[in-house]
Amino acid sequence: MYPPVCPICGRISREGICSLCRKRLPYISEPRCMRCGKPLEKEEQEYCRDCGRHSSYYEQGRSIWLHRPPVSQAIYRLKYKNKRNYGKVFAQEMARCYGEQIKRWGVQEIVPVPLHKRRHKKRGYNQAAILAEELGKLLHLPVDADAVLRIRDTRPQKELNDAQRSKNLKGAFAAAGHDRVKPVVLVIDDIYTTGSTIQRVAKMLKMAGAEKVYFLTISIGQGL
Repeated sequence: MYPPVCPICGRISREGICSLCRKRLPYISEPRCMRCGKPLEKEEQEYCRDCGRHSSYYEQGRSIWLHRPPVSQAIYRLKYKNKRNYGKVFAQEMARCYGEQIKRWGVQEIVPVPLHKRRHKKRGYNQAAILAEELGKLLHLPVDADAVLRIRDTRPQKELNDAQRSKNLKGAFAAAGHDRVKPVVLVIDDIYTTGSTIQRVAKMLKMAGAEKVYFLTISIGQGL
């Protein structure tokens, strides 16, 4: 009944991201942080400011685009305007851009960042879980949406500064069970900003038996 549309411009498109939008989107390329993948200004830099100052529970991560319009607007519609059909298009773009990278990482399982049950009930879906399921189908990888649980309903991260983000997530997640997950796991979320959420989820996955954790998101904030 409803023809497929480009999630960026809303025009009918059977190719996912339409060719016009693909030309103007802020795809991330080198130089970028060796750990989180944020774009860097100088070739000689290895890490962004955040990754250079802190250790990490995840090994490495990548994102498709910078988090700015029109990408940020499309993600907003995915999350809050029930445009869950966008998840399939974004997953296709994830596979197109990073399918080979995921193979090189040796990923054995995909885990979406969980949503608290109260928020899930209100929204009706978890956008990260949609992305994970669609990517799992494309790459023929299993998805475990319950490997990590969100046990505390937290304030939206976008409302907080860096220090508040970390404090806000303290005790928010729990591992479903020891030795439940596979050795190499890919965490999926929509946005990477400071990395606080990914870090907490990666920590829980390692507590549950994972040896290496990687991440992939639709967008990421600008690096320094």
